Amino acid sequence: MVSINEDAYDVIVVGSGGGLVGAYVAAARGLRTLVIEKTDRVGGTMAYSGAGVWFPGCAPLRRAGLGDDVDDARAYLRDIVADPSREALQDAYLAAGVGLIDELEKNPWFQSFVHGLVPDYFTSAPGASPTGHTIFPLPLELAELKENAGLVRRSLPTERWGFDEGPVVSGGRALAGRALAAFLETGNGTLRLNTALENLIVEDGRVVGIEAVSEGERVRIGATRGVILAAGGFEHDRELREKHQSPLTGEWSNGVEANTGDALRAGVAVGAATDLLDEAWFVAGLVQPDGRPVFHTGTRGGIWVNGAGERFVNESRPYDQVGHEILRRHNSTGVSHIPAHWIFDQRLMDRDSFGGPPDEPVRPEWLESGALKKADTLEELARLIGVPFDALSRTVEEFNGYARSGVDERFHRGESVWDQMFHHIVPFAADPRQNFPAKPETEWPNPLLLPIDTAPYYVATILPADIGTKGGLKTDEHARVLRPDGQPIPGLYASGNTAAAMSGRVYPGAGTPIGSSIAFAYLAVLDIAGATD
Repeated sequence: MVSINEDAYDVIVVGSGGGLVGAYVAAARGLRTLVIEKTDRVGGTMAYSGAGVWFPGCAPLRRAGLGDDVDDARAYLRDIVADPSREALQDAYLAAGVGLIDELEKNPWFQSFVHGLVPDYFTSAPGASPTGHTIFPLPLELAELKENAGLVRRSLPTERWGFDEGPVVSGGRALAGRALAAFLETGNGTLRLNTALENLIVEDGRVVGIEAVSEGERVRIGATRGVILAAGGFEHDRELREKHQSPLTGEWSNGVEANTGDALRAGVAVGAATDLLDEAWFVAGLVQPDGRPVFHTGTRGGIWVNGAGERFVNESRPYDQVGHEILRRHNSTGVSHIPAHWIFDQRLMDRDSFGGPPDEPVRPEWLESGALKKADTLEELARLIGVPFDALSRTVEEFNGYARSGVDERFHRGESVWDQMFHHIVPFAADPRQNFPAKPETEWPNPLLLPIDTAPYYVATILPADIGTKGGLKTDEHARVLRPDGQPIPGLYASGNTAAAMSGRVYPGAGTPIGSSIAFAYLAVLDIAGATD
């Protein structure tokens, strides 16, 4: 039996990550807006993130004295994406970022965003900014959300390992909490948890609502003005991952487990075109004691080697580029790069520790589980991971020469503005105490190039993980979902990882995924509101 919700909404937003910001924008305009969320908490994969938002030219950047360099950012996107078919999307994104932040900051819940110093990822490209275009929301005391505090998704370390986050949350959790409060406070917003999209309802060629399963009951809910699909990607759908991204299956993804491509499938079922289904926001993943990888932001020491015992990449390169490189080499060279092996020694352990502050270099479970292996000699380490010792020895000897000179002649680690950020911090994304200050380096000319020569030796495992897929439904500059002939499907919009990325196959800078989610949800609302206003 199919029950029918008698009260149609103006707008239905599917997903409560970045789409929740779009839902606020709609509700603030007086549109009766429903957000459906597949799980029992809001925030999606955004809640796992630092909530950086890549918005060139926006007010927080101007307040930080960085000026209005939208034209430089446009040139940067044109150069690195190199795809004329996405230029209209890029222009729309850049304009939306400025307007959206101006609008959000008028609401006390959003307060003021602040600039964070994260260089653009392609630092040598025309228009790249060494200070970056990334802004962050302010932390939030959960108590401010009152009875809704428990609705915000917990962080990944909390969900995986039960770490206590305390009463103040930051990053994606803060942005989700602020958006939830602002949305509900409008009086025009309704949230429906444990409600999974199944199908879109189409009448006379127009999307007019959704069919979903809510708390085990099938429901049909109308949307008189539009449906915005903002439900993340298909990172945990094994069938789609194997079809489009073999050898990946989704088990290494750091996206929310519920992201299985429901919105993508629903859009395709009503005639939507797709693009970039072979792509994701790839990252290097450091395998944890529980056997699963976690997004690893950067490597400050040691080397990564492939199955032949050979180094193959600048290990401090921006994470999306490293993730792509692991996959490219694995699929094209005939040499296994999955897994890759992160090799370092006691010298690095003494300087930086492994995942914690210096007084707790490594937690016991790392060695007990085998996620981190230890050997008295390099030869023993080679046997542990099954790589040729002769090749590994040559690789380490070559690298030690670079350490002495301070110049990585093969992969240029430490030369870019991005790399040099790690002179000052020790990144370790799996631990809530991450990014603690680095010890000053005085003995070696390049802090990112320490010799590997002090027993014992260690090895950890690196896998190609992701923070979500980035291929999906094709959209135009108004976030309208398109058919294969380029015509929009009336009443249907998409944003974030449900849509094919405006940035194509590259990752311009920190906060592009969340930026894309909230910018295109905002553009969808502007189109919906303008259609009849």
